[in-house]
Amino acid sequence: MDNTMLIQITNQKAIGLIHELEELHLIKVIKQNIEPSITKLSDKYKGSISKEQGQKLNEHIKQMRAEWNNI
Repeated sequence: MDNTMLIQITNQKAIGLIHELEELHLIKVIKQNIEPSITKLSDKYKGSISKEQGQKLNEHIKQMRAEWNNI
Protein backbone atom coordinates (compact mmCIF):
# COMPACT_ATOMS: atom_id res chain seq x y z
CA MET A 1 0.00 0.00 0.00
CA ASP A 2 1.67 3.18 -1.21
CA ASN A 3 -0.46 6.21 -0.34
CA THR A 4 1.11 9.65 -0.05
CA MET A 5 -0.47 12.63 1.75
CA LEU A 6 0.60 16.23 2.18
CA ILE A 7 -0.28 17.34 5.72
CA GLN A 8 -0.13 20.84 7.16
CA ILE A 9 0.69 20.91 10.88
CA THR A 10 -1.61 23.30 12.74
CA ASN A 11 -0.44 22.42 16.25
CA GLN A 12 3.19 21.82 17.28
CA LYS A 13 2.10 18.89 19.48
CA ALA A 14 1.26 16.97 16.31
CA ILE A 15 4.93 16.89 15.30
CA GLY A 16 5.72 14.66 18.27
CA LEU A 17 2.86 12.33 17.35
CA ILE A 18 4.08 12.13 13.77
CA HIS A 19 7.59 11.23 14.91
CA GLU A 20 6.15 8.52 17.20
CA LEU A 21 4.16 7.06 14.30
CA GLU A 22 7.34 7.05 12.24
CA GLU A 23 9.26 5.22 15.00
CA LEU A 24 6.49 2.58 15.05
CA HIS A 25 7.00 2.19 11.28
CA LEU A 26 3.38 3.19 10.64
CA ILE A 27 4.31 6.20 8.52
CA LYS A 28 7.40 7.58 6.81
CA VAL A 29 8.19 11.30 6.78
CA ILE A 30 9.49 12.07 3.31
CA LYS A 31 10.19 15.81 3.54
CA GLN A 32 9.93 18.43 6.24
CA ASN A 33 9.34 22.19 6.02
CA ILE A 34 8.22 22.23 2.41
CA GLU A 35 7.59 25.75 1.13
CA PRO A 36 4.67 26.06 -1.27
CA SER A 37 5.87 26.99 -4.73
CA ILE A 38 4.42 30.27 -5.92
CA THR A 39 5.01 30.99 -9.57
CA LYS A 40 4.50 34.50 -10.84
CA LEU A 41 2.17 34.63 -13.84
CA SER A 42 4.79 36.59 -15.78
CA ASP A 43 7.27 33.73 -15.28
CA LYS A 44 4.66 31.09 -16.05
CA TYR A 45 3.69 32.57 -19.41
CA LYS A 46 7.03 34.13 -20.41
CA GLY A 47 7.86 33.13 -23.97
CA SER A 48 4.44 31.64 -24.69
CA ILE A 49 3.91 34.10 -27.55
CA SER A 50 6.43 35.67 -29.88
CA LYS A 51 7.52 39.30 -29.61
CA GLU A 52 5.62 40.08 -32.83
CA GLN A 53 2.44 38.47 -31.48
CA GLY A 54 2.86 40.46 -28.26
CA GLN A 55 3.14 43.73 -30.18
CA LYS A 56 0.03 42.87 -32.23
CA LEU A 57 -1.81 42.03 -29.02
CA ASN A 58 -0.80 45.35 -27.44
CA GLU A 59 -2.00 47.26 -30.52
CA HIS A 60 -5.30 45.38 -30.45
CA ILE A 61 -5.75 46.16 -26.75
CA LYS A 62 -5.02 49.86 -27.37
CA GLN A 63 -7.60 49.89 -30.17
CA MET A 64 -10.22 48.19 -27.98
CA ARG A 65 -9.60 50.66 -25.14
CA ALA A 66 -9.92 53.60 -27.53
CA GLU A 67 -13.21 52.21 -28.84
CA TRP A 68 -14.45 51.69 -25.29
CA ASN A 69 -13.56 55.29 -24.35
CA ASN A 70 -15.51 56.58 -27.38
CA ILE A 71 -18.75 55.05 -26.13
